Amino acid sequence: MPKSIRTTSNTQTTTNSTPATFKAGDSVLCPSVGSGTYKLVQKSKDCLTINIGNVECLYRADGRAYHDDCYALPQLFHDTKANRQAIATLYNGSQSSQLKVIDTTEADDKEAVLISAFDLSGIVCDIEGAATVISDIGKLLALIHYEKIDTNTAISMARLTHDTTVTWDDLLQRQASAIKETLAMTRYGREGSK
Repeated sequence: MPKSIRTTSNTQTTTNSTPATFKAGDSVLCPSVGSGTYKLVQKSKDCLTINIGNVECLYRADGRAYHDDCYALPQLFHDTKANRQAIATLYNGSQSSQLKVIDTTEADDKEAVLISAFDLSGIVCDIEGAATVISDIGKLLALIHYEKIDTNTAISMARLTHDTTVTWDDLLQRQASAIKETLAMTRYGREGSK
């Protein structure tokens, strides 16, 4: 009789081996964003988002961040009593202790608006981009004025300049509109509407 080879499996199964899956409409907790409950929105086929003001936080269906460098651990958790309790324990009961606030207010300021560093960075990038475009337009006008370029080139450059200014005007108008929405919650928004 031939000898049989006996194999055994050394696989361990955990009770939580299936990763949580998320879909649009789910109420979730995301301690890296804040201490609130957030609603997931479908951004694209494989991308969900949490919208917080003007900020979109992108996630995959498995709860991991939607960026190449953030695959390590899930950042979303279903909004359940057990998950809220676990997150509260992990963060010592206070998410606000995780938030670094940089106060640039003056002593006589009556109101302040908290804005995320992400939003502030976006505003600065838009302003710098617009300033660069304005500088380039000034240089182009100087070349035209001093007749350093021929008429056909000037016409082509003017057309490109027009398209660029329309694009930047739209971008800056949208940025200003978003800022005005926030200011509308302050006395400055109320004063500006009079």
